Amino acid sequence: MVHITRICLRKYGNFVDNLRLYVRGGSGGMGLPRLGGQGGKGGDVWVVATKNMTLKRIKDKFPQKRFVADAGANSGVRALKGERGADKEILAPVGITVTTDEGRTLGDLNVEGDRVMVTKGGSGGSLYSAFQPSKGEAKHIRLDLKLIADMGLVGFPNAGKSSLLTALSNATPQIASYAFTTLKPEIGKLIYDDYKQISVADLPGLIEGAHMNKGMGHKFLKHVERTKQLLFVVDVCGFQLASKTPFRSAFEAVQLLTKELELYKEELLSKPALLVVNKMDLPDAEDKLAELKEQLQNPAEFSDLLPEDMIPQNYLTFRHMVPVSAITGFGISHLKSCIRQSLDEDAALEVKATHREKLQALRKQSQGRA
Repeated sequence: MVHITRICLRKYGNFVDNLRLYVRGGSGGMGLPRLGGQGGKGGDVWVVATKNMTLKRIKDKFPQKRFVADAGANSGVRALKGERGADKEILAPVGITVTTDEGRTLGDLNVEGDRVMVTKGGSGGSLYSAFQPSKGEAKHIRLDLKLIADMGLVGFPNAGKSSLLTALSNATPQIASYAFTTLKPEIGKLIYDDYKQISVADLPGLIEGAHMNKGMGHKFLKHVERTKQLLFVVDVCGFQLASKTPFRSAFEAVQLLTKELELYKEELLSKPALLVVNKMDLPDAEDKLAELKEQLQNPAEFSDLLPEDMIPQNYLTFRHMVPVSAITGFGISHLKSCIRQSLDEDAALEVKATHREKLQALRKQSQGRA
């Protein structure tokens, strides 16, 4: 039996998943020319990963969004070397990427306790600077939250992702019968009999053009980056987002999802992927499933079904293709097994790779001694 806990992360309206801050290192202290005294260095500014912290809490607690480290102490007769200024720490949630305004990555906070220095304090005045101190670095930085999960659900609106996570987790969120029913990311934690835990992230549905930031766009796609594997979810009977948009079959949905990920960040498609074919309780579902299987065996032969600019450069090969009905529970148990199997296979490969690296390092050490 698999036990589940379900963690509701937030509604997008109230949740903050990116934040721009002004940060400045402390100025150095004045030197003392007549005695050759050196001023203290200014403090640095760090971003530190901390449990039970959110970007919204930072925003609420520090509405000015300014973080300045302390200045170094001046050199004096009683203390020729001035004391160093205190560092300023910005406590941030785990799962943050810290970047500059220009998009340069300063560092990632993947586990509690990870630290990234974002600005250095200025040097204290000394003989080499005519005893004049320097100011600390100053810049704007961005804190960008990317959810960390084992599996990330990828699907267009109304593919049944929320219903699927409900079936996996026995939770009962409110799900409406219209597009964009998921406006809040959620993570379901599957806890197996041997206490193994697997997290599955359900995030707002993609739409065509998401790579250009249409709809939830980048708000969704950036969260896919930190999931270990992808769980594609499609409606076996296809879908139509609105009356003015074209109907898309299950095969077209798979390829359009693939293309959206490819256009956003091609390396996302190097992640292992599983395909969940949902709504098998609908009429003609078996015929539609057989058609989808045939199309996925030779996807290039059916590429004329897609708009020319939305044909993927490389078609995905799925580790498992699992037909399910999130409503009736059909196939859910098998899906749980496939999720576990796929993640366990990757974990075993990682262990082998680590052992291989250690053996190679030991051999090099032995050769060096010889």
